[in-house]
Amino acid sequence: MKILYLTKYTRLAGSSRMRSYQYFPYLEKAGMQVTVKPFFDDAYLKDFYAGKKNISAVLKSYVRRLGVLFSVFSYDRVVIEKEIFPFLPAWTEWMLKRLGIQYIVDYDDAIFHNYDQSSNPIIKKFLANKIAKVMRFSGMVVAGNQYLADYATRSGTKNIEIIPTVIDLERYPVKNSDSDLELPPNVILSGVEGKAGERSASENNQKFVVGWIGTKTTFEKHLLPCKDWIKALLIQDPNIRFHIVGITEDMDLGKNVQYIRWTEETEVAEILKMDIGLMPLQDSKWEKGKCAYKLIQYAACGIPGVASDVGMNREVCVDGKNGYLVYSDTDWIQRISELKEHREKRQLFGNNARRLVEEKYCIQVTAEKWIQILMR
Repeated sequence: MKILYLTKYTRLAGSSRMRSYQYFPYLEKAGMQVTVKPFFDDAYLKDFYAGKKNISAVLKSYVRRLGVLFSVFSYDRVVIEKEIFPFLPAWTEWMLKRLGIQYIVDYDDAIFHNYDQSSNPIIKKFLANKIAKVMRFSGMVVAGNQYLADYATRSGTKNIEIIPTVIDLERYPVKNSDSDLELPPNVILSGVEGKAGERSASENNQKFVVGWIGTKTTFEKHLLPCKDWIKALLIQDPNIRFHIVGITEDMDLGKNVQYIRWTEETEVAEILKMDIGLMPLQDSKWEKGKCAYKLIQYAACGIPGVASDVGMNREVCVDGKNGYLVYSDTDWIQRISELKEHREKRQLFGNNARRLVEEKYCIQVTAEKWIQILMR
């Protein structure tokens, strides 16, 4: 069976890597031949992450995608990540339907709000219902959470499956200083020696690491607004350290903040240095489409999360069982301080978090679901 994946990005982007690329070895093991054609290439992504706008690269992406469409009849299944052409009407998806191609479309974000909530009146007028049409023309919608699935239902989609964004258990050892667990060969311990997530005795006595991982865009939208309470917490307790993975410049969050470059090879090692992980979110329609991937990463390492009570955060961070949901600046400070002072509670929450990931949020569970979908 030949499968064509029309991803939005290369594996340099987390959304495409987690929703598509990490499944390819499992699909190939099941006898499928996978071809992937991303819309944006690595050069575009590098410019984007550097804050550069490359109009030429964008135009080339549209031309390249148009050329790929002439080959769709060579494949048994076509999987589209989000849409074929961003910010163009759903004419191409309609044409595929008319030609009898029952494509599968996959979502891990509420990208329909790029259109129906746009501040640009032209985009809002002409594209507000675009993603609903893309869903309705498809043979199946795969949604990362219930909010996205509900939108698919309202769009008139007949076949909907919910598959969360997940991690690979083989890449994520559990943080436990009393464990002899060895790191997988593809996890690089940057600045950490010894056992998984272990720090020296002197470091354990002095440092309590609160961590966050993400891109500059998500940092500016979700963590930067937390600046005031972060600074207040660091003044209140100078033994707390913040590790911000994915940001390499000083963002004025206060003292005792370390900014760490993200790489796919070292991201797990950086998470293992954390004692708790944060996932603040703004409370808006867009955030309800988020798939709580940061929390899943922390949980996979047996690290409790503290998160905003928004969207899918409520499913992954079960308040008082594997982490805490918070509502105000005071809550953030209180819950972080509480977990710092109660190591046994952190250990209990971390164990519960890992167990939840093993049950619901790992590729070892979801890969078979994708295989069954593609073989229908």
